[in-house]
Amino acid sequence: MKKRKVNWLNVSLLVCLIVFLVSGFFLIKDIYTSSKEKNANNLLSDIVKDARKNIDGIDVNTENMKDVYQSLYEQNNDMAAWIYIEGTGLDYPVMYTPNNPEFYLRRAFDKTYANSGSLFISDGCEPDGNHVIIYGHNMKNGTMFGYLMNYDSYDYFETHPYIEYDTLTHQGKYAIMSVFYTEIFPVEEKNVFRYYQYTDLSEQSTFDYYIAAALSSSLYDTGVTAEYGERILTLSTCSYHKENGRFVVIAKEVTDE
Repeated sequence: MKKRKVNWLNVSLLVCLIVFLVSGFFLIKDIYTSSKEKNANNLLSDIVKDARKNIDGIDVNTENMKDVYQSLYEQNNDMAAWIYIEGTGLDYPVMYTPNNPEFYLRRAFDKTYANSGSLFISDGCEPDGNHVIIYGHNMKNGTMFGYLMNYDSYDYFETHPYIEYDTLTHQGKYAIMSVFYTEIFPVEEKNVFRYYQYTDLSEQSTFDYYIAAALSSSLYDTGVTAEYGERILTLSTCSYHKENGRFVVIAKEVTDE
């Protein structure tokens, strides 16, 4: 009985076809998932925009601030704040779960699994604290804190110099003062700026060090600095310039002139 010859060319073509189909499936799945998560966040943003229109002309610096976010807060009272940068797509709720700070790392606003996760407040910080560190994913489609990566350009900073950060009782406007690439440093490494460890800036010496280190780390001079007692906002996301890389934007609260 003759053995049949294996046509290795056909086998190779079949394997390539299978790999192509599987890769295509996962690519389409990723695109669909990304689009679905983006649309869900856009719906939240639309709710807030409509609420702002309804209280237009009202002083929203105190109790009325909650009116803007009341319907979303009723859906999920883990929502502690809202962050927005005009002229960008950064327009999201900020979640706060002090007993489990990274709960929303891979969860959407409705607590279902989401690859893009939600923006959340760091362990050790409070929504209305003297220093709020907010973490978010650097998504490939530019959503979440992917928008922050544009700040490596001074030209982009010039056209988007402010961050709006509202809690349920306070309307805040923050001027960007420092933008830099960094990393999560190994424990043994000395003389480095571990911005993520400075959750409390209530001591003046700690505040002064944090601001000085932030300014000296910045990619460019924004012309903005901070004085002890002013509220500080730090936004942090992953960066792929090195292992455990991070991209950080730091701002201080300002009042309208």
